[in-house]
Amino acid sequence: MQQKLFIDNSIQKDLLFNDIHDYLKQKLFKDLQMIKIIQAKKIITMNPRNPIATHMSLLDGKILQVGSLEKITPSEKYELDDSFKDDVIMPGLVEGHSHLFEGALWSKEYCGYFDRQRPDGSIKSGAKNINQLIEILKTEEKKISDPSQPLPGWGLDPIYFEDKNLDRSILDQVSDKRPIGILHASGHKLNVNTAALKLAGFLKTGINHEGLPLGKDSIPSGEIRGPETIAMLTRHVGLGKDWLAGDAEGLRNFGKICVRAGVTTAADLANLQEDESIRMMSRVTSEPDFPTRIVSLRYMQGISPKEVIKRVLDLREKSSENLRLGAIKVVADGSIQGFTARLKWPGYFNGAPNGLWYTAPEHIQEVYELALENNILVHTHTNGDEATELALDCLEKALVKFPRNDHRFTLQHCQLASTSQFKRMNNLGMCVNLFANHHYFWGDEHYSLTVGPEKAESMNACRTALENNVPLAIHSDAPVTPLGPMFTAWCAMNRLTFSGKTLGEYEKINKIEALYAITLGAAFTLKLDAEIGSLEKGKKADCCILEEDPLEIDIENFKDQKIKGVIKGGTPFIVKDEQK
Repeated sequence: MQQKLFIDNSIQKDLLFNDIHDYLKQKLFKDLQMIKIIQAKKIITMNPRNPIATHMSLLDGKILQVGSLEKITPSEKYELDDSFKDDVIMPGLVEGHSHLFEGALWSKEYCGYFDRQRPDGSIKSGAKNINQLIEILKTEEKKISDPSQPLPGWGLDPIYFEDKNLDRSILDQVSDKRPIGILHASGHKLNVNTAALKLAGFLKTGINHEGLPLGKDSIPSGEIRGPETIAMLTRHVGLGKDWLAGDAEGLRNFGKICVRAGVTTAADLANLQEDESIRMMSRVTSEPDFPTRIVSLRYMQGISPKEVIKRVLDLREKSSENLRLGAIKVVADGSIQGFTARLKWPGYFNGAPNGLWYTAPEHIQEVYELALENNILVHTHTNGDEATELALDCLEKALVKFPRNDHRFTLQHCQLASTSQFKRMNNLGMCVNLFANHHYFWGDEHYSLTVGPEKAESMNACRTALENNVPLAIHSDAPVTPLGPMFTAWCAMNRLTFSGKTLGEYEKINKIEALYAITLGAAFTLKLDAEIGSLEKGKKADCCILEEDPLEIDIENFKDQKIKGVIKGGTPFIVKDEQK
């Protein structure tokens, strides 16, 4: 057990050894809350008025002072923790757009193209073509003895395959009797086999629904589009009725992922927040060893604007230190790589038809007005520039009825926004959280297939956002891409595709801007910048622990930093490699 040092400045006496430590703590200081001082090789505060330090004093999970030991030493007794004297500490990273089901999905079969790290630190290999995918699924199918038990998977990304449209016959090769469903990486599509379609009542002709495209036989092809249509299939394919919330073990897995990524606060951007899920989330996040603060937004799906307002006002009262409730997520359109995003003229580069409206425009208008009236934060998913234009129009009209200076309505993804749209965001007091990771994972496909060279060069325009004074965050959208703000920062600084092509030299941001976007910038979009995002007096003692100094690492290698763990409310959580 690590020895700690207790110091009484009045007599300058060192009280050493664990037995003395324990005795004094129990007897002499029984009723006294001990001040803790953390020592590090370097503390990066993200506070421009006090940017660098070596020591930080804590009391009751909050920061008292940051500076040198000489400057912050209290007159009272204190505990010096030098566990991190060889490490660099910075504010706990803030993931401003992720999903809790990142943790729960690891109980299903990963079917993505890229290799992926599991919560325990081990690596799961990706499927590089359809044949590999089928073999992976066949192997898993053989392990299931119950013939009625479904086979669920996730992370599918057909855009990398030659045959980019997987109809139900492909999954029928694995089994035409057992229901199979594979969620796309984007979360906006689901591919199912014939058995799953039959269970859902969709194996028939005469269906006319944009979320159920038809095959050559006039029966749904097995590609399911859009959240409401997907929700009709998830329970049949083993993803669960409330798959967006996940389960208790999945939430604990999510916490493990956050520790590995240096994240102390994560936004959960699509949760139906059913009563049972809220109880589960409240219970798990209150566990003493749960390492992450969760900000969960109520997804406006299957509910009217008035109903969602009432729901989040009720839930706001159930918020805690580790679980913040009471905000709304609206989804305007789909995904660009899934061809479900809404694009302005001339549309998709390959001529694909325009995407889907996930929420009726009139409902977006209504929820914006009601939210402003009731001081409720709203984040809106807009991938395509047509969807962004709609959100801007709706907010502009809403603010005429209900003016509010500091609403911080935030556009999430907002990948194709133009300069004129960023100017409008600034005028309307909006924030933006850009999907910087997209360049690496889909940049090559955007360049050649989805939006074409010009649009691909200007996607996720971080520089343009900052130049137009739009508060900026950047994100992973985990599990769409792996949760890891340092990698996201690397993407925003380098704008490299998987093949190594630079897309949009002009839109690169520098190291300090990128670090701000994954700390204070993300905290600002969640209205939590007074509590987290920087290390300064009065804020929560939430930190990311690093082996190297991110200010000294060149931007090309920025993604390869070794994260040792986090400190949440003064309590350390260190990465543990559990794989055998």
